[in-house]
Amino acid sequence: MEKRASWSGKWAFILAAAASAVGLGNMWRFPYLAAKYGGGTFLITYLVLVFTFGVSLLLLETALGRKTGQSAIGAFSSFGKKYTFIGVLASAVPFIITPYYCIIGGWVTKYMVSYLGAGPEALADGGEFFTGFITSNVESYIWMLVFMVLVFVVVGLGVKGGIEKANLVMMPALIVMAIAIAIYTLTMPGAIDGALYYLTPDFSKFSPELVISALGQMFYSLSLAMGIMITYGSYMRKQDSLTSSVVRIGGFDIGVSFLAGLMIVPAAFVAMGSGEAVAGSAGPSLMFITLPSVFVDMEGMAAVIGFVFFLLVLFAALTSAISLTETLVSIVQDGLKCTRAKALGIVIAFVVVVGAFINAGYNGLAFIEPLGAGTSMLDFADFISNSVMMPIVALLTCIFVGWIVKPKAIIDEVRVSSKFSAAGAWTVMIKYVAPVLVIVILVAYVAAQFGFFSM
Repeated sequence: MEKRASWSGKWAFILAAAASAVGLGNMWRFPYLAAKYGGGTFLITYLVLVFTFGVSLLLLETALGRKTGQSAIGAFSSFGKKYTFIGVLASAVPFIITPYYCIIGGWVTKYMVSYLGAGPEALADGGEFFTGFITSNVESYIWMLVFMVLVFVVVGLGVKGGIEKANLVMMPALIVMAIAIAIYTLTMPGAIDGALYYLTPDFSKFSPELVISALGQMFYSLSLAMGIMITYGSYMRKQDSLTSSVVRIGGFDIGVSFLAGLMIVPAAFVAMGSGEAVAGSAGPSLMFITLPSVFVDMEGMAAVIGFVFFLLVLFAALTSAISLTETLVSIVQDGLKCTRAKALGIVIAFVVVVGAFINAGYNGLAFIEPLGAGTSMLDFADFISNSVMMPIVALLTCIFVGWIVKPKAIIDEVRVSSKFSAAGAWTVMIKYVAPVLVIVILVAYVAAQFGFFSM
């Protein structure tokens, strides 16, 4: 049996976990939610939730991984075989997410290259370029595979030789590019009004929907309930502080989300003229249709800004896809008791085949509309993993730690490497508060999907 991989130090873990947290959700969902829910009001709510609910669950998962030295399935089954099913459910989430995440990563890669080739005008055509690309029978698969190869190479080089080194380059570069684009955007005529809209709290927009949306955003932005933090925790050294690490991870996530909003909301505000119009563009349409029409108005700088922006988004997508893939490799390696190389081979085959199948939902299998007219298999995979399975896994995890093995098991692990003066408050959060919030997320997202609730 191969010796288990480990991080070279505390900051290697923090950077890797932060890189996992910083992904496409920060780039296209956070700015839209901030624009929709009163700018600063949403920012404040998100900040409070991350440093209460978010870091509490982060601490639980990383401590569970470090205590057991196992990925999700092994971590839960080490307390008894009857708890294995929680680990299986948690492990199923990244197996669903990784293939479709790589499809979107391929879209980002294509756009980045297109700013150097086709030029900004070709991409700013109201959506025809985007629709033509994702529905293509060949090109969309090629770019999906290009993105996958980048991910597989990094994971293949190992925890220290691949993931740590890649994050050491991509995370600082991502932050520098985000700051640079935000500063440039703010020099555009009218952009300051957009920035003020984004930063100024509008407390009239505060509502249960705002809180639920902030909870949902925080939930999958921090890579919770998908086995990633258990896996990354299992690579941690016993002497590295868990408490300070999870607080810094939360800080990274908030910082990059804030910068994403500062890049995107003022720029889109200039193009559309109001915060409400910005709020009307969410997800892929904001990233691949709205923003190219904003960049094209930058004239001489359009190609440069477009390229740098999509390079930034590519780094964000890569860091998250790498953590997802590493989690799959760890799950397979622990489950089959095989070498890391064999586990990676199995994961590569799975991700490529399932990715190709889901991508066919935009072309050869476009007639399959699992969530109603106009939806794709990618939408279905996203809904099942993010809106249904992740809240269920989080709920089961809180019940497991809070009521079955008892919080002391985790508290003792945390205290191996750091003081934990907030142990009492953390216990209340895990036993009582977090389960209620998770049920609210689950009910709201399912209700929203079927039209009973507006998100």
